[in-house]
Amino acid sequence: MARGSSTGGRRTTRVEPKMERGGATLDMRLTGADRPAAGGRVPASPPPRGRPARKPAASGGDGGGLDLGAVKGGGRGKSRAKRQRGGLTRFLRRGLYWSFVLCIWAGIAGIGVLIYYAAYLPPTSEWKVPQRPPNVRIVASDGTLMANRGDTGGEAVRLEQLPPYLPQAVIAIEDRRFYSHFGLDPLGLGRAVVTNLTSGRLAQGGSTLTQQLAKNLFLEPDRTLRRKVQEAVLALWLETNYSKDEILEMYLNRVYFGAGAYGVDAAARRYFGKSARLISVSEAATLAGLLKAPSRYAPTRNPDLAQDRAATVLAAMAEEGYLSDAEARDALAAPMRVVTHHTSASENYVADWVMERLPGYVGAIETDIIVDTTIDLGLQIIAEDSLRRALSEEGAKLGVGQGAIVTLDGSGAVKALVGGRDYSQSQFNRAVNARRQPGSAFKPFVYLAALERGLTPATVRVDEPVRIGKWAPQNYTKTYRGPVTLTEALSLSLNTVAARLAEEVGPRAIIRAARKLGISSPLASNLSISLGTSEVTPLEIAAAYTPFSNGGYAVVPHVIRSIRTVDGKVLYARAGDGPGRVVDHATLADMNMMMAQTLMTGTGKIAHLEGRPAGGKTGTSQDFRDGWFIGYTGTLTTAVWLGNDDNSPTKRATGGSLPAKIWKDVMQAGHQGLPVASLPGVSDRPVRVAEPATTPLDMPMRDIPAEGDPARRLPPMQDGEGGGGPLDLINRIFGG
Repeated sequence: MARGSSTGGRRTTRVEPKMERGGATLDMRLTGADRPAAGGRVPASPPPRGRPARKPAASGGDGGGLDLGAVKGGGRGKSRAKRQRGGLTRFLRRGLYWSFVLCIWAGIAGIGVLIYYAAYLPPTSEWKVPQRPPNVRIVASDGTLMANRGDTGGEAVRLEQLPPYLPQAVIAIEDRRFYSHFGLDPLGLGRAVVTNLTSGRLAQGGSTLTQQLAKNLFLEPDRTLRRKVQEAVLALWLETNYSKDEILEMYLNRVYFGAGAYGVDAAARRYFGKSARLISVSEAATLAGLLKAPSRYAPTRNPDLAQDRAATVLAAMAEEGYLSDAEARDALAAPMRVVTHHTSASENYVADWVMERLPGYVGAIETDIIVDTTIDLGLQIIAEDSLRRALSEEGAKLGVGQGAIVTLDGSGAVKALVGGRDYSQSQFNRAVNARRQPGSAFKPFVYLAALERGLTPATVRVDEPVRIGKWAPQNYTKTYRGPVTLTEALSLSLNTVAARLAEEVGPRAIIRAARKLGISSPLASNLSISLGTSEVTPLEIAAAYTPFSNGGYAVVPHVIRSIRTVDGKVLYARAGDGPGRVVDHATLADMNMMMAQTLMTGTGKIAHLEGRPAGGKTGTSQDFRDGWFIGYTGTLTTAVWLGNDDNSPTKRATGGSLPAKIWKDVMQAGHQGLPVASLPGVSDRPVRVAEPATTPLDMPMRDIPAEGDPARRLPPMQDGEGGGGPLDLINRIFGG
């Protein structure tokens, strides 16, 4: 038993452990030999019992002994290398193991997130691809496309109708593995993540074409995890239910290309003025390049950036084998004509008006339709160019900023309609919606009411200062001609005579005459109506002048001829005429004879058409705010208005100046190739159509002043004109 020790008052006896084997005791107690000796050397342990001691080899000597130090050192090196290899193996195994575990948990978490956000989607039984918004194709009278309207701005096209390089360009730049992935592209997503991380910015996206289509069809364009998850779910559904070609076709017909164009056909027409069926390789590359950032790469806004982007697309097409290097170079060098006129073209005014009228004809639009219009596209372009050129050359000098033109045929069909100077700058349709004072252009309705009361073109009234109550209309020059015929008074636009006639027949008679010819705007029942103080639109006053050209029949101005679906089903076809005859033959003949004098010797002489009978009237409102010329032949009627949208005065622009010039340009172009037609009723009373004599232009109202030159008189009337010969006229003038 060994030493004893005391702990806490208790004595314990420490017993050294012993192990016995075969009756012998194995002593495991440490001895001095088990402890380090002085100098760091450890003495050799005595050999265990029953085992002979190994004699140590002599150090030095003849080298016959074994160097234990060397043997032990080499063993330790090999053991260390082995241990290192084993550690690396264990590290790799553990890395793979934990990576596998993490992947499993990530997959479980992803499935959980997928299920959670997918739960917000409607039941799969309700999933269906929404119908593409219907397109309205608006065409001119010859079938030429003028505009597409609707939410897309273009018609749907089949994949087989497109040149093959167009969808190839989209696939090459947007989704190279489109035909091999299952709706999601893990490789593309991984590449995009790496690229974005290394570049430090969002340089690439990982969405496939199917995902983009799913977003466009079903989801809002917000950037949230919920939307991305739902996009993935819907992409998988699309891939399950539709073929790759069907998905690609839906994508090409719905994706946004900028400038309000949805789908490749809308984009091709918007940027290149042609159908997507006809675009070239370089144009296809330009369209495909737009998908990344439509506003940034639009060729109409940034042509250099658009060209650089197209080059990138062509290089991608070459890499994918869609083009050879030589074909890509040729496409890049090919000239590309970008259309900039599209958004400014006046046909857009027509298209907007058609869309306003359309629900009244067919109700809700549920499928693509084609609207045949009455527009003569050649005349439409000429009218637009005439207005722009006139305003560009003389608008600033005359203080005129805007204008409108309407041309109708004898049935009231609109052949041209220009609602403003530039559609891209202002979409307000002045031809249809602007109500402006017509000035003296309203006087024909006064004279018509007078003729219907029994007066004739040869009836004489005195041009002199007049006061009716507190109203004292004046001629522009404040000079007066004395006795004049109604023909002379109308052609020279004498305000005093018009006021006297209004007093004679009464404002209500004038309003009735205007209404039956087609004026529908509110008209004030007062004497100043005779000088055009009530406002009208260019369209309605053009329609109201049309009975003078067509034999006395009122018309309903219209632009829609027929409406049909793309497969030929007729939804509407115009039939029937207008209200019928509103002016009898004799009165119409008198009016046309009087109106013809305006172009020959009166205020509208600038508008005279060489060799073609025509009638018309100038109009200038108070303070020169509006300038009008409305005139007609036996074939067409055209109204021209110039002024400013804010109703500010012009710089003395009159109806007999710039409006008359524009009217003449439009009418000369509109009558190219048409036979000469007499004015109705005037063939019985020949009207001279020689070059008119010189006379001043029409003058505006100044406190409702007169138009015209008081020094100019009409030539003597011949027998049979106006119901009396020269002697009768002299007797009327001098009271004989």
